Amino acid sequence: MMSQPRTQESTLPEEIRQGLKRDDQGLVAAVIQQYDTGEVLMLGWMDDEALQRTLSTGRVTFWSRSRAEYWRKGDTSGHRQYVKSVALDCDGDALLVQVDQVGAACHTGTRTCFDERSLHAVTGHRDDH
Repeated sequence: MMSQPRTQESTLPEEIRQGLKRDDQGLVAAVIQQYDTGEVLMLGWMDDEALQRTLSTGRVTFWSRSRAEYWRKGDTSGHRQYVKSVALDCDGDALLVQVDQVGAACHTGTRTCFDERSLHAVTGHRDDH
């Protein structure tokens, strides 16, 4: 069972609040990317409070759906994420957070959460005329 974030008055600036399209649990997907290499590290979830903390502290904060609490990457592992930029996508339903990752981004101990489970896919080719 997934828990929803606490309901509280948002401290996000109005223009950011208005631009967000949250899911039915009040969350927005946050793609985490290494700022200097472009490597996609992980996907996390943020509500308004997690985003506000991320924007105002320089460290990435997520809402844990399984633990029903806020968590800041690296507080227990030491594998911190230092914010370099945050962007909202064109639909307002996803964030791109560029970070300087210290250590592993994945809870399994790997650099990225996308290392281990590649899916077979047909490779597409451009038809340049």
